Amino acid sequence: MPESTRRVSMADVAARASVSSQTVSRVANGTGTVVDATRDRVIRAMDELGYRPNSAARALKLGSFRTIGVLSRTLSTIGDVRTIEAISSSAAAEGYATTLIPVHAAAPGDVDRVFSRLQELAVDALILNLESPALTHAASLLPPGVPVVYMDPEAPGARVVVDTDQNAGGATATRHLLELGHETVWHIAGPAESRPGGRREAGWRATLEAAGRAVPEVLRGDWSVESGYLAGREIAGRDDVTAVFCSNDQMALGMYRALTEAGRWVPGDVSVVGFDDTEDARGYAPPLTSMHQDFDDVGSRCVASALALVRGDGVPPLSVVEPEIVVRSSTAPPR
Repeated sequence: MPESTRRVSMADVAARASVSSQTVSRVANGTGTVVDATRDRVIRAMDELGYRPNSAARALKLGSFRTIGVLSRTLSTIGDVRTIEAISSSAAAEGYATTLIPVHAAAPGDVDRVFSRLQELAVDALILNLESPALTHAASLLPPGVPVVYMDPEAPGARVVVDTDQNAGGATATRHLLELGHETVWHIAGPAESRPGGRREAGWRATLEAAGRAVPEVLRGDWSVESGYLAGREIAGRDDVTAVFCSNDQMALGMYRALTEAGRWVPGDVSVVGFDDTEDARGYAPPLTSMHQDFDDVGSRCVASALALVRGDGVPPLSVVEPEIVVRSSTAPPR
C-alpha cells in the first residue's frame, strides 16, 4: 500500500515520538499517567502524522464510546437550545462528545422509527429532552442496557429524572404579582401539549385559588413572539387586566408590542412577568421581570447523572433545579 494512502498506526506515532506504543495508547485513550513533556511530544507526533484514533477499536477495548446521545423534540425555543448547549459543554468537560438526535416527527409511527434507529447508535448513555405524550409508546423502543436520563418526571418508565421545578416557578411569578397588590393575574400559557408549560400553568392556577382570587381564562400561545402578540391584543382591550404572567420571555415580548400599540404601558397599566430569564430580557423596554432557569445547572446534572449510571454509581431518582425570580422594571403595584 502506498505511504500516502496507508492509515497511520499507533506504532508510527510511537516511532516518531520515540516512546512505546503503550504510551501512545495511554495518551490517545486518556488513561494512565503520562508526564506532560511526553504527552506533548506524542500529541505533536499525532498532529504531524495526521493520526486519528480508531474509535470503534477503542470502544471495544475500553467498553466505552465516550459519547452521550441527546434526543430533543425541538430546537426552536431558547430553552431547548440553552439546555442542549449546557449538556454539550458539561459532557465535553468530562471528555465526552454528544450526538444530537432531533425528534421532529409528529406521527407516532414516525417517532417510533426514530427511536428504533437508536439500536444502532454508538453511545454510552441517553438524555431525553422530550415532553410530548406522543412519545409514550416510543419510549419502550429505547435500546436495552443503555442508561437513560429523562427530563420529564411524567415520562413512562422514567427512573432517573432531572427537571426544573416548573410548578414552583409559576407559583412564584404569580405570588410576586399578588404581593404587589394586584387583584388577580392573567396567564399566557404555552402549548396545551407542553408538560413544562402545563406545570407552570398549574402553579399559577393553584396560587390564585389558594389566595381566593378569580382565575381568568387562560390565553394560549406557542412560545413565539407572534403568539404573545396575538394574546396581548386580547388583553390590551380590557381595562380590568393589571397583571400578566407569560409562560416564556418571547411571548412577553410580543405582549409588550400589543400593549404599546393599544396605548397601554408596562408597568404603569399592566405588570408583566416572563419565564426563562433569557439574556435579552434585561434589554426589553422596560427590562423584564422573569423566572430564571439555570440551564447550566440542568445540563450539568443531566450529564453527571448519565455518567454515574454508566459507572454503576448510585443516582438520585429525581434532581430538581429551583427557578428564581429576577425582579426588574416590568412589575409594579397597580394604580
